[in-house]
Amino acid sequence: MSEFLNALIEKLPSITPVKLEASLYVGELTLHADAKDIIPLLTSLRDHADTQFTQLVDVCGADYPARAQRFDVVYHLLSVKKNARIRVKIQTDENTPVPSVVGVFPSAGWFEREAWDLYGIMFAGHPDLRRILTDYGFDGHPLRKDFPLTGFVELRYDDAQKRVVQEPVKLNQAYRNFDYLSPWEAMTRPLPGDEKATTPAAAEAPKA
Repeated sequence: MSEFLNALIEKLPSITPVKLEASLYVGELTLHADAKDIIPLLTSLRDHADTQFTQLVDVCGADYPARAQRFDVVYHLLSVKKNARIRVKIQTDENTPVPSVVGVFPSAGWFEREAWDLYGIMFAGHPDLRRILTDYGFDGHPLRKDFPLTGFVELRYDDAQKRVVQEPVKLNQAYRNFDYLSPWEAMTRPLPGDEKATTPAAAEAPKA
């Protein structure tokens, strides 16, 4: 596997004209490219005789809020013919769509909808970009790092209305501040059984 991937890095300029950065780490090859080049890049990797990455295994996102381009869009490719896997990464922000690759890999339609639903990553040219995991009318994108852990709304069954209702989250109890001390260090009163260790009989007991 490593031999094939090392050889692939050397052949990349002849496989695709797209400008790339390649990194090989613990036997896994990652290609970094510009978002505008993703369609010709994936097309070359799919069709070239030296690669034949004909299966798109997954498209997923990753969120790095401190960056100007906060999102990574990651494409995982499999070549059954070469028995190899690679990943391709591009970057984008909240407002800039990346080209949809549905025309290259039709299976990307579901994956891109998931990335849009969970991260808010937009895909230009997608035939049906709508939510796929969250419900209709869901507010926000739950895998963003700045999405609140409690969410914005909650569902509950209202016995008076005899139906499920949706309402804003209400935290009836404030969050507690923990000092993260060991419970044994924080314990000041004696526990049941501790008195046995301090009795004179225990202190004067003969040693075996």
